[in-house]
Amino acid sequence: MAVKTNVALRVVRHERLRKRISGTPERPRLAVFRSLKHIYAQIIDDTTGTTLAAASSMEKDSKAGGNIEGAKAVGAVLGKRAVEKGIKIVVFDRGGFRYHGRVAGLADGAREAGLEF
Repeated sequence: MAVKTNVALRVVRHERLRKRISGTPERPRLAVFRSLKHIYAQIIDDTTGTTLAAASSMEKDSKAGGNIEGAKAVGAVLGKRAVEKGIKIVVFDRGGFRYHGRVAGLADGAREAGLEF
């Protein structure tokens, strides 16, 4: 039996999550991806496969770093963009990552900006 890498195990966890979580036009999915240096988030309508809003710590005007405060800033930017487009309620997709640290920080920033989940 081959040894699975941490990335492969995360993908398995994410697939298990995605069986139960899906974004609809009324309640789109807030998907999070966390790399070693950056954090990315998108609001997705899975019925049409379109991204409705997105934010990341790599944007030019972003002062966010790869830490919890940076993740909160990314969440706040994403929440602001979503509220401007009329999105208030989302379902949170943590992407197979633990709801801890930067992932939880992004969620807190999005909640403070007006998103509900």
